[in-house]
Amino acid sequence: MKIALINGSPKVKDSASNAILQELKKFLGDEPIIIQEHFKSPEIKEEQMESILDCEAIVFAFPLYVDGIPSHLLHCLVRFQEYIDKIGKKEIVVYTLVNCGFYEGKHNALAIDMMKHWTKKSGLKWGQGIGIGAGGMIPGLGNVPAGHGPKKNLGTALKIISDNIVNSSEGETLFITANFPRFAYKLAAEFGWRKAIKANGLRRKDLFRKKV
Repeated sequence: MKIALINGSPKVKDSASNAILQELKKFLGDEPIIIQEHFKSPEIKEEQMESILDCEAIVFAFPLYVDGIPSHLLHCLVRFQEYIDKIGKKEIVVYTLVNCGFYEGKHNALAIDMMKHWTKKSGLKWGQGIGIGAGGMIPGLGNVPAGHGPKKNLGTALKIISDNIVNSSEGETLFITANFPRFAYKLAAEFGWRKAIKANGLRRKDLFRKKV
């Protein structure tokens, strides 16, 4: 079996989307042939699309942007759909992993629905989607195996979707968050923002400054 893992984050490195895909690879095991692509700009090459369409399954992972798909990735999907229409329908199953900075994974529901519609429009088969909350934590938990500690729920969800991927089967949409208290996640996020503000030569009160 051949599987395409597509990182749809605009970040060049240290993205939650890439971290999630690397965890998923461990659950998929050594048997499948896995190719990896990174759609970090609106441009997508024909050779990339040819390679991806040679797979039995495509897994998209991307961050939530304004309750939807990041604009650069949307451009790639439109181009991809046009290419699929040109060469004809393919028997490929699509899976989607959407992460957000919100604590609750349910905020990713609309983005997953958008991917369902794109899959249908492209003549492909929908497999499953997972909405992952508290995505901002994941890159910093590289030493914690999925299925343990704050990543316990993530490991459970990735095991379910990996089984569906290797069997080319469908599953219901899952929404998860980190096994970490909500108040503590909020405090950690606020600390990160204050640190970023200071690094950029601003003060905390500048966050609340209104333009006249």
